Amino acid sequence: MSETPVTKLTVRNVPVAVKRKLKQRAARHGCSMEEIVRDILADAVKAEDNPRKGLGTQIAECFRGIELEDDIPELRGFTIEPPRFD
Repeated sequence: MSETPVTKLTVRNVPVAVKRKLKQRAARHGCSMEEIVRDILADAVKAEDNPRKGLGTQIAECFRGIELEDDIPELRGFTIEPPRFD
């Protein structure tokens, strides 16, 4: 089994507040700040491979295949009125 090649990366001019938060996150997770940064970078690259879907698409996927009897009409162009309490 071959290992994934690795390389070093130096990041300069990190704001003090960002570094402090990274250290805090590392302490909470019981690992090094370097591990936290590697995880953040890996997640950021993964997110590019899986573009985010809109909320409507996500909801539709949850209900796909349940065989509704009637179509649900789209609600585009409707003005939403605030509730009245008088």
